[in-house]
Amino acid sequence: MTIKVVATNKQVYHNYNILETYEAGLVLKGTEVKALREGNVNLRDAYIRIEDGEAYVVGLYIGPYKPAGRLQHDPTRKRKLLLHKREILKLMGKIQEKGLTIVPTKIYFKNGKAKIEIALAKGKAKYEKREALKEKQLKRELSKKYKGKLKL
Repeated sequence: MTIKVVATNKQVYHNYNILETYEAGLVLKGTEVKALREGNVNLRDAYIRIEDGEAYVVGLYIGPYKPAGRLQHDPTRKRKLLLHKREILKLMGKIQEKGLTIVPTKIYFKNGKAKIEIALAKGKAKYEKREALKEKQLKRELSKKYKGKLKL
């Protein structure tokens, strides 16, 4: 099983507490797949919306594939996610709770097929973000001081 990570959304881990993750397939056009293979993608403003019992990723930017010429795709169109019905129903029930949302965390190729990892997440408060930054900086300083002798 070969996995090639194309893009990750590091900002999600700063802004949200991740509760659960799911793997979903993506319905893509040919030029979108080729642009993904080149790494021409941005997950920053993307989010997941559930409409009529189907999940879609909205705001995912997949840039144009230059050799395609005039046969280009729309870079920010909403794309359908391939999830089992029971997973979609479970997610629908969870996002009814206050403060929970579904966000994409990374896009990758698994055995040649484009996949997206989505996460059920709860937004962090401002003070939680500051605490996380302080903790990260403390770990960095300790690892510098002990130069890899301390396991964190």
